[in-house]
Amino acid sequence: MSDTPSVSKFDVIFYPRSVAVVGASSRPGTVGNDIFRNLLFNEFQGSVYPVNLKSSHIMGVHCYPTLGDIPGPVDLAVLIVPAGAILNVVDQSIAKGVKSLVVISAGFKEIGPAGAKLEQQLRDKVQAAGIPLIGPNCLGVINTDPVVCMNAAFGRKMPSTGNLAFLSQSGALCTSVLDYAEERQMGFSKFISFGNKADVNEVDLIKYLADDPKTSVIAMYLEDVSNGRQFIETVHKVTWDTRKPMLCLKSGRTPEGAKAVSSHTGSLAGSDSVYDALLTQSGVQRVDTIAELFDYAALYTTQPLPRGDRVAIITNAGGPGIMATDAAVRFGLKLAELSDETKTKLKEKLPPTASLRNPIDVIGDARSDRYQSAVRTVLEDKNVDMGIVILTPQSMTDIEETAAVVPNSIKGIDKPVVCAFMGAKDVAPGVAILRKEGVPNYHFPEDAVRALNAAARLVNLMEIPRRAVPKFTDLDVPRASKLVAELLDGHEKRYLTQSECRPILECYKLPLLRSGVAKSADEAAQLADSFGVPVVMKVMSQDVVHKYDAGGVILNVHGGDEARAAYQKILRNVEKSVPGAKIEGILLEEMARKGVEVILGASRDARFGPLMMFGLGGTLVEVLKDVTFRLAPMWEISAERMVHQIRAFKVLDGFRGNPPSDIDGIVDALLRLSAMVCNHPEIAELDINPLIVHAKGQGCSVADSRVLLRQVK
Repeated sequence: MSDTPSVSKFDVIFYPRSVAVVGASSRPGTVGNDIFRNLLFNEFQGSVYPVNLKSSHIMGVHCYPTLGDIPGPVDLAVLIVPAGAILNVVDQSIAKGVKSLVVISAGFKEIGPAGAKLEQQLRDKVQAAGIPLIGPNCLGVINTDPVVCMNAAFGRKMPSTGNLAFLSQSGALCTSVLDYAEERQMGFSKFISFGNKADVNEVDLIKYLADDPKTSVIAMYLEDVSNGRQFIETVHKVTWDTRKPMLCLKSGRTPEGAKAVSSHTGSLAGSDSVYDALLTQSGVQRVDTIAELFDYAALYTTQPLPRGDRVAIITNAGGPGIMATDAAVRFGLKLAELSDETKTKLKEKLPPTASLRNPIDVIGDARSDRYQSAVRTVLEDKNVDMGIVILTPQSMTDIEETAAVVPNSIKGIDKPVVCAFMGAKDVAPGVAILRKEGVPNYHFPEDAVRALNAAARLVNLMEIPRRAVPKFTDLDVPRASKLVAELLDGHEKRYLTQSECRPILECYKLPLLRSGVAKSADEAAQLADSFGVPVVMKVMSQDVVHKYDAGGVILNVHGGDEARAAYQKILRNVEKSVPGAKIEGILLEEMARKGVEVILGASRDARFGPLMMFGLGGTLVEVLKDVTFRLAPMWEISAERMVHQIRAFKVLDGFRGNPPSDIDGIVDALLRLSAMVCNHPEIAELDINPLIVHAKGQGCSVADSRVLLRQVK
């Protein structure tokens, strides 16, 4: 089409001049009937060709036996035939010169190995021919742009036009989303069910939508991600270059849910921690429910993003104002402090009983003119970043008039404003006016606050400085590689003792304490005397993974006599706890200065590669689970945010008179470990637990470490 908004290989999917429906049907209630009907009766601006061997006409349109019988060119073919017939129809499509395909049919990798093999054959054919394919096992695609007005999906209705694009890996979910969006009077730019993504995947579609002028916000339902690193790089470029907000509902949070994902789509679901890290690093906002997704999308598609987190609340009832205030504090927003100038203006326009402090209470008898004055005055205050307008339907309240003045009051003000017209039936006419004028409404103040808080968090997520992976110049990577190879030689996998970890950590300049390994009680005594400071003694054994639990650690050992006794005690404890354990020796290490114990870790995900972990350390880390994750390699800002985002960050930031901890030291250690696991793929798991973090400016100390090496296949 001459007015196609962008030039892309996917334009033939979303802006086709002609569509063939292979498997079109005259029988109501079938997918072939629904899709052909949706194309025919929703004002599609191109040619539609039904294809069916057994019919001469469908809905009054001449039907063709095969694709090859269609007289004109075909930009898009929608295939609704049994899975066993797909390859033959694809061959016909290639011979015909069809430019793109949407395969609705199921029966591919989601049913098991035989289906997966068929899907691979399908992928090979279309990729060799250079034909983009969406699906199989999908609902179809919709483009509401009036220049094409294409509904090539089997949903019940054509959605209204909007600036929200929705991508979904689940076709069944799409029908519910379309119905839910209609109830909320929300429209779409593009609506795409991409199913098994045999060819076109979520990254391809995100790239396309990033350049789509009709799309301002991208929302996704994902069950898995095809390529983690590519996803991060693509999505981050989109958020940085286009400033388009992206929302994602990712299923499979629980192990049970992950199993359900696998059986439903054949996807290999990764751990939820990986996906949390992936989405966070990509600048995508994760949501938990469809309702939450649309709550946020309603704001992002209609309002500007905030410049800060200071919220003003205007209400005609004290109780809801307090509810909004409590929610704002709970979610982390700040109540805006109104300027004296603003308070003076409000005093002139509001009755003496009105509250001029935030929340601003315009009193229960407020009519639309009072709301209009208050909203405009408050939102013009430079100390206000966003606003909530609350209305309760009291007997004297002008619901529709007030709804009409809100959008007029905020014209020209580049700040997000949302409403909470509380109730259902009585406020419905006012809510309809708000939605028509592009002002989001929420049933309750807490929901409105949650949406504004999400907007503030999204800005923080999108504003990512220092996005380069640091390049260390003081690493000895060749020596570390040699050490790893020597330690792994002849083993499929091998746990390293702390003394074996030490030389590898030295290559990456991690903050190690003085240490030595004793093979006898006498050697332990000599080492302890030579240190001249208190030491900790730890068993070194590949058979003893949790040394504390086995009684293999004794703290605060002073001098040779105590070291000799501690050596013997550790041997007895370990023999009792892990009979027959092979002991390589006892490590003596100087006691670290006081500090906060944290854990630094890494594991290797089969799909996405190395995953970094940070949290409070010690023996309770598995119980508390106060940890954050990022995929490696990491940017400097990623490591900083890992540290700041644990729930117990206050412990590190100075607590009960303790000095702030050396956050820079933690960040440096995380980035060095990130480099280590990226440089040495044989490192399958790594823990530094604890890393003792000293006061700000005094660095950190590695108190214990553990590494699992595994041969790379």
